[in-house]
Amino acid sequence: MPSHRIEAPLRTLMGPGPLDIHPRVYQALTSPVIGHMDPVYLKTLDRIGEKLRNVFATQNRLTHAVPGTGTSGMEACVANLMEPGDAVLVCVIGYFGDRIRQMAERQEVELTVLEGEWGKPVDPERIKEELNKKAYKVIALVHAESSTGVLLPMDEISRLAKEHGVMILLDCVTSLGGVDVKTDEWGLDAAYSCSQKCIGAPPGLAPVTFSDRALEAARNRKHPIRSWYLDITLLDKYWGSERVYHHTSSSTLNYGLLEALELIDEEGLQNRFARHLKNHKALVAGVEAMGLKMLVEPDFRLPTLNTVRIPQNVDDLKARGYLLEKFNLEIGGGLGALKGKVWRVGLMGYSSSAENVLFFLSAINRALAVQGCKTDLSAGSDAAMSELGA
Repeated sequence: MPSHRIEAPLRTLMGPGPLDIHPRVYQALTSPVIGHMDPVYLKTLDRIGEKLRNVFATQNRLTHAVPGTGTSGMEACVANLMEPGDAVLVCVIGYFGDRIRQMAERQEVELTVLEGEWGKPVDPERIKEELNKKAYKVIALVHAESSTGVLLPMDEISRLAKEHGVMILLDCVTSLGGVDVKTDEWGLDAAYSCSQKCIGAPPGLAPVTFSDRALEAARNRKHPIRSWYLDITLLDKYWGSERVYHHTSSSTLNYGLLEALELIDEEGLQNRFARHLKNHKALVAGVEAMGLKMLVEPDFRLPTLNTVRIPQNVDDLKARGYLLEKFNLEIGGGLGALKGKVWRVGLMGYSSSAENVLFFLSAINRALAVQGCKTDLSAGSDAAMSELGA
């Protein structure tokens, strides 16, 4: 009888996520499934919490990984920090800032949206003006906007929030583990990420951290938290010393997450940040030397997600389809206002390597050539190699 099994191809993943996974993480995923209340498994969860505190740069006790993808982490932070009638300021400079806005609307908050140009960071002066107008409970922002490749400078925004006593909710989906996230220094009250990007594990878990102030606010709400599954006051009883059953936690996914966090520990956070930055600079140097252009200005470029402008008269879908068919290489297309205008090239976790930088330059050169768009691969490779010190 014919087999109905679908064989997954071996791709090189250089899109916005998921990314390639270290062999040790794959091996960890084959560990035996055990119960979600098993004493050995609970120790695994404890270790994950400890290691995530290191990556988030926080002493927050309530630091762990909620079930689900990064959007689950977003929903957990929004649902726990916001309730009907709260004054909330959401900064939107891309697709995922707008997703926070949509979630905030569902909480029936008193919402103010501060919109900015896609591809540029939000101006702290505009935030200052808004914070001077009224008393906000929460300001929500995206640290690393993966739809545009913008890395948001946080120092001035953090200072303004502290000055006004506003809680900060920060999306770190495309930064945590690849770019410095200073949870305690910036005074973040809730931050979230995902397992499949810079952390280097499969999709399915969303690291989160909540300050003591956020937990206290969640416990003293006027209205019940609208998500039972993502209620941090309930999750805290499962993750903490009480060990109250909450949900059937995935031992398999958590084994993979723990191994990925072990690899981060072994590399060292600062070394990891330096690797991501070096490979980013090499890719940008190569792309620009080939004659292509980046979307974001140098000062605000996100090292883990690179947005390359698609040349005029080049078909986005045909180019990405060609890369997939001929090179088994996946990159991302633009979202929202940038659909068909940019390629999103991820250099995160295990996928952030010199080999992948050079592979991408060669492959995109060919994908453009078949559409009649000429680039200078030799100049691009030389520029990238120079940045890599090779």
